[in-house]
Amino acid sequence: MNKELETAIMTAGDLPTIPVVATKVMQLMESETTTAEELARVVASDPAVAARVIKISNSSFYGCQRQIQTLSTAIVILGFNTLKSLVVAASVKQVYKPFGLTEKMLWEHSFAAGLAARIIASSTRAANEEEAFLGGLFHDIGKIIMNSLDKEKFQQVMQRCYNEGLTFEEVETSIFPFCHDEVGAYVVKKWNFPLAMTNAIYQHHKLQFDAHDDTYQINLTAVIALADLFCLKKGIGEREPDEDLDLAASAPASMLKLDEARIDMLLNLFIEAFERDKSYFVT
Repeated sequence: MNKELETAIMTAGDLPTIPVVATKVMQLMESETTTAEELARVVASDPAVAARVIKISNSSFYGCQRQIQTLSTAIVILGFNTLKSLVVAASVKQVYKPFGLTEKMLWEHSFAAGLAARIIASSTRAANEEEAFLGGLFHDIGKIIMNSLDKEKFQQVMQRCYNEGLTFEEVETSIFPFCHDEVGAYVVKKWNFPLAMTNAIYQHHKLQFDAHDDTYQINLTAVIALADLFCLKKGIGEREPDEDLDLAASAPASMLKLDEARIDMLLNLFIEAFERDKSYFVT
């Protein structure tokens, strides 16, 4: 990994930061004595985040049988771990401001990848559902940072992708001296997320592992990579769908030992969930 880039990101003062309420929630989650009331107080300190948490918790994504109207109820019904990922999802949207077309497409793609990763992780048991959701949500956070660092260069990358039909990965290093997966990994590391997630974000395109690499980290990476491909296949956050993308023949599908029938089943579950719940997350 790029040590120079890591130093630049770790010391930069003007990069987007993980919202304070999300940081506080993650800190509280590390204590075994934290109560639902304490968590509710922290989330309530940011009314916009609190409102989004309640809104998202009522989506079918979380499968609640009755309407949730208070934070305390959300915490009790959903559980601490689910609440953690939900608070991060609800609060991190502000990182995607200013909310122009580029940011809107990136946010839609990121949320959809989080949703797909959670569905894949739940079905395969290859990774923790909530960690997979956050990994999917953050897998392209490097693009947002690159857009923040140099909007003009970022638009050049986007224009070449659209005009020449190239992927972002094919273009980015001809304009930037680094890749979005590197940037994303360092930013998530700066935000104190687990090492497995940091490495999964770094590896979600490369998928290159050593014999000593942790099995869980490899599985988490495969889940996130496949979720990303689900979004590319359906054109979510992209200019158009990649109808020719053979998901069953992809490296992450092979890593997760998923055949065509299973892939089709998961893809259909994802599309149904995304169409049903996107208004809870995207707007």
